[in-house]
Parts: sequence; structure tokens; C-alpha cells
Amino acid sequence: MTVLTVEAAHPYQVHIGPGALSAFQEICSGLLASADKIAILADEQVARLHLEYLRSHLAKTGHIYIKQIPAGESAKSIETYMDCQSFLLENEFSRNSLLLAFGGGAAGDLAGFVASTFMRGIPFIQIPTTILAHDSAVGGKTAINHAAGKNMIGTFYQPAAVIYDTHLLKTLPEKEIRSGMAEVIKHAFISNEGWLEELLSVEDIYGLTDEEMAKHLERGIAVKAAIVEEDEFENGVRKFLNFGHTLAHAIEAVLGYGKITHGEAVAIGMAYALELSGHQKLAPYLKWCQSNGYPLQTLVDLPFEQLENYMKKDKKTSGGLLKFVMLKEIGLPFVDTVDHNKAQAAYDVLCSKIGEMQL
Repeated sequence: MTVLTVEAAHPYQVHIGPGALSAFQEICSGLLASADKIAILADEQVARLHLEYLRSHLAKTGHIYIKQIPAGESAKSIETYMDCQSFLLENEFSRNSLLLAFGGGAAGDLAGFVASTFMRGIPFIQIPTTILAHDSAVGGKTAINHAAGKNMIGTFYQPAAVIYDTHLLKTLPEKEIRSGMAEVIKHAFISNEGWLEELLSVEDIYGLTDEEMAKHLERGIAVKAAIVEEDEFENGVRKFLNFGHTLAHAIEAVLGYGKITHGEAVAIGMAYALELSGHQKLAPYLKWCQSNGYPLQTLVDLPFEQLENYMKKDKKTSGGLLKFVMLKEIGLPFVDTVDHNKAQAAYDVLCSKIGEMQL
């Protein structure tokens, strides 16, 4: 098992590896001992597959309450958020209670927001179950969605620990592997050209060995942790982690949350950011997306005007001007303002390039 430390205002450790949950009670002994009650907020699909596995590693822990939440992005609604708060109140949870987030990125975002606001904050532990969550479980961003935009209501609230048992990844469907690997390759784009080339050479991400996957996830978490340490509250370089996300969030909003996975939308968003940047890696990247089944054609069917309305509500924007994370070179991201004409032109060019591909 690999252990990485995130040196945030409240430092914590990320434990990564197959069977990492077997060390759960040892790793979190202090938190477990001090908690009067423990709540597990579990994605309903993950609960069906893995809840007993988690409970087997909590056999010595009493006072456990389980709340199942909707799978995927549908969990990040004000209704589910309030339902979770009611669950904690009805079961007489207190400031001395502990919350466990068990699921993918959406479950972690919701559970973190619930923990950060219940009685003004109780500790929580991230137990991610997807590749995508190697990004979202680290860094302390919590949120729910609003009809006006994704992640518009949330807090910065670091977990007390992250237990990333990669054994849980074995049951992921292909679309979730695609979703997660988009965030992995994002970390490579903003950090390391050699790593990026290694990933772009993978024509079948579904055939990666456990060892290969673990190596990529550890690299991604290390990139995320280093950026969070430098800029915990997204006042500077942390914005670079949003590479591809401005358009991605707009795609998710226009289609309806959950109609496309977050990572698939990010993959398309990165292609757009590369087009805006005039970057030479766009062609090999589109080929990689094509080889691995990313739904690039989705973009061709969406009117730019609809997407632009949502992009103007992105948290990086000001004065209604569009801002994007772009790349000068691999590992050298920057944020720049883009006017309507340039944004529209780049969109049209990218759609044309995708249309010419044999998808």
C-alpha cells in the first residue's frame, strides 16, 4: 500500500492499494474511537456490490448507520442533501460523529458537503470506489449541483483521511473506466509530457493491468496533492485542475446531469481547450479518445449558444467573459480570457474535425 500526505491546512493521508480497507481500523483508530456514531453515505449501486466488504472491515466498530443515496450525479441535488441532513438529525448525530463517503466522485462531493455543514462541520473520510474519484476525493472540494450550473453550491472542506482500496475498481463498467481515465490524462497534460505520451500510447484503457492502473492513479493523486498544497482554496494554480472542465460542465448541464459521465464530458472539454490553444497534441489526443470509445460525437449535436450560456456561469468567469484553462506546452497550463468569436470559431473547427473522424 502506498501512502501520500496532503499538506493542507489540516494535513491528511491518502492510502492507496488493493486491500487498503484491511488497514482501515488501524489507520483511523483515533477517529473511530472518538466518534459517538458513524454514518456511511453509500452510492446505492456501490452498496449493492461492496457494502458488505466495507462492513467486514468495520466489524469491531459499533453505532454504524447506513444511508444509501442515488448513484452518480443525481445524488448531488438539494433534495438528496436535505434528506441526508434529516437522516443525521433523526438519528441524533452530533458534533462528535463521523461520516464515511462510500462511492464515486458524486457521492464524495455530496457527503463532503453534508459533513461540512452538519452542525457547522463534522469529520469525514473519503472511501472512493471509482477511478474518477482519485481526483475528486483529494483536495477538499465539496458541492451539489444547481439547475443553473454544476457544483455551484459547496465548500472547501478537507477529509480526515482517504482510503483508496483499488480492489473496488474491479467491478467498474467500461463507461466508468473511460470517465476516470479522462481525469488521469488531464493530470498528465498539466504536469508531465513523458507520462502523457505513455498514456496516449494506450489504445485499450480497459486492458490495463492492476499494476499499471495503480501506477497511473498514484501519479495523478501526487499531481493533485502538490497543487492543493500550493493553493488549497483555488486562488491561483489550482484553477489548472479545471483543464477541460469549463466546456465539460456546460455539456453536463445542457444534456442533464447523469446523461453523460463527468469524465466523458471532461475528455471532450480537453479537446476543445487544446483547439483553443492551437496545440499540436490535439490530433493524437482525438485518436486516443476515438480508440477508447469516448463519445466525441456528442459535441457535434449541441448548439454552441446553449453551451456558452452555461460557460458564462463558470466559477472562473467574471463580467460574463469566457475563461479557459489552456496549454502553452505540456505541463505549462494557463488561464486566459476568450472572446465570443474565438470561442465560437474554435468550437466550429473542433466539431468539423470530429465530424471527419470515422467514429
